[in-house]
Amino acid sequence: MHPPLNHLNPRPLALSYENWFGMLQKILPERPNFSIGNGTIQIGQVVGIFLGIPFDTDEYYNQLFEYVHTPDLNLHLLSDDSLDKSINNAHFQSIQKVININQEQKLSINRFTAFLEGEQLLLKSKDPVIHRKLREAMISTLELFDSLEREGIKNPDLRRVLVDIVKWTINHLQPALKAADPQREMPRFLWYGDFKKSHQYFLFYLIQLGCDIIFFHPEGKNALEGLLKESVFTHQFEQNLPAEPFPTEKRTRKATVAYRASKEIENILNQEGSGLYKPWQLRDYTPSSITLRTTYDELFILSKEAAMIRPDFEVRDGKVQIPSLFAKIQGVSKNRKEYWDRLHSLSQLENTLLIRRLPMTIPSSSDFRFHYRNALGNDGQVVPEKMMQAHYWPYSFLPAGLQKGIAAAVRKLCEKPDLKPLAMEGIEEVKVFLFTQAMFMPKNIIQLIEKFDYSQEVPKLIIFNNETTGMLSRSDAVLLLLLNQFGIDIILYNPTGHNDIENYLDSINFDIHWLDDMEFDLEYKEPSLFKKGLFHGILKNLRGD
Repeated sequence: MHPPLNHLNPRPLALSYENWFGMLQKILPERPNFSIGNGTIQIGQVVGIFLGIPFDTDEYYNQLFEYVHTPDLNLHLLSDDSLDKSINNAHFQSIQKVININQEQKLSINRFTAFLEGEQLLLKSKDPVIHRKLREAMISTLELFDSLEREGIKNPDLRRVLVDIVKWTINHLQPALKAADPQREMPRFLWYGDFKKSHQYFLFYLIQLGCDIIFFHPEGKNALEGLLKESVFTHQFEQNLPAEPFPTEKRTRKATVAYRASKEIENILNQEGSGLYKPWQLRDYTPSSITLRTTYDELFILSKEAAMIRPDFEVRDGKVQIPSLFAKIQGVSKNRKEYWDRLHSLSQLENTLLIRRLPMTIPSSSDFRFHYRNALGNDGQVVPEKMMQAHYWPYSFLPAGLQKGIAAAVRKLCEKPDLKPLAMEGIEEVKVFLFTQAMFMPKNIIQLIEKFDYSQEVPKLIIFNNETTGMLSRSDAVLLLLLNQFGIDIILYNPTGHNDIENYLDSINFDIHWLDDMEFDLEYKEPSLFKKGLFHGILKNLRGD
């Protein structure tokens, strides 16, 4: 039997990128630095700081999602967006009372903490060693504030910091403390993204208490810099990028490299029944797309592959998942011949539409707000069947399976609106704009998707934007989003290297490939008649025409 424990002494572990997660999964007695003696329990604590983001951003966000959804890990998400900011008014008044007493009497840190405890502002625990540590952690946090802030604990920011720490300990720490046991495990937290002063002191408080903390900031900002006496494990990824919202589900966008693509193609080809789809066998299936992330060279390899032998092609439960391409090519190659040869090789593929004059669409001035709201189901999302039965549905002349595919794409388009809002434009207005423009696909685009046999060659929309024949419009951007949802390949050439699609869509939706030079007023170069004739002759021979 151990004598009664009076003190909890957490010590950050020496970690590496290879072992930190394994260490986080271990219970405290299995970690280094764990000991019990002389009334003190010492525990090894996981504190890890991850700055920046790796090149494979999808894998990064999928990993974050898995961390907080692994049942046995009990890793609690904290972020500026996820924090519960509600506070009992009595607690707020009690904090103000202690602040007023301090202004009048200039309390010591210990007395200040005693007043907080007297006002029931500190958490309590049935475990004596944790109960004591809650008070000690607050003292350490106030001492840090006193040493860093002008005028110490008389700084006017103290009220804001205290209010935040009290409400977050009640709303987030208290539920996690119910299962805490310093002889087995302490609460674990994952902080994600941007932070304010109160967040920094709250994280410091959790660390002083003995909680495990892992901190992720894609932009490379370190909330704990200069706050901790001991150095803690820090990992810097390859790049710093603005933080995206914390993922609510795993991403379906896949990063590919040449060997991965070839392995997946090999795997698909070896599966029983692969490649035996009859022409138009999948015409009544509902298509959805998964946008492949590729290198510049892979783009021209995969663009020529049929859908069914691309990575992650899948047919299941009446649905077909189509791996598609969505890329922008900025500038031109030093080797101009290679540049034009590659562009021509794409534009001359079967079921390819080359656009050289912009805009492609005419924005509708019709008010579809009522139609949009009338098409919503109980879940607040567009119901394809309601759209297809409405009088305004313009695609009723198409085969039923294709209509279902378009309607499903419209639903996804509105479900997660990737179009950047205009100034003073709310989320519903963006959805209404997306819904409206989706009802006005140009005839040549409709004909492009009519030719799409989902398991075979993927139709392509190639846009050559040299900025001398018009500009890409917002309604064009909606069309591109819709076609991407449907599984059409989209490749946008911009020899000037200027923004066009970026004005309307976040670049996470498509790949950007920068070439060597920027060219202004570059005229489109037609393929030679010899090459054009030779290419089409080869195609006819392959088809047996």
